[in-house]
Amino acid sequence: MPESTEVYVTENKPWYTSKTLWFNAVIAGLAALEASANLLQPYITGSVYGYGLTMLTIGNAMLRIITTQGIKL
Repeated sequence: MPESTEVYVTENKPWYTSKTLWFNAVIAGLAALEASANLLQPYITGSVYGYGLTMLTIGNAMLRIITTQGIKL
């Protein structure tokens, strides 16, 4: 018997309630602050800086995976 592919349509939520968008906005703001002020990079090694960026990417991916609703503008 073929599998049933049910599609559940949910109402889109307002963009400002998206955890993924807020996470990315905060990270973008912090990255811009770091780029202009250069506060952290002189005190940490390149590998730690790279690991931090990797963790941020993983955080973004995890939020995207748990997303169940679309957003509306």
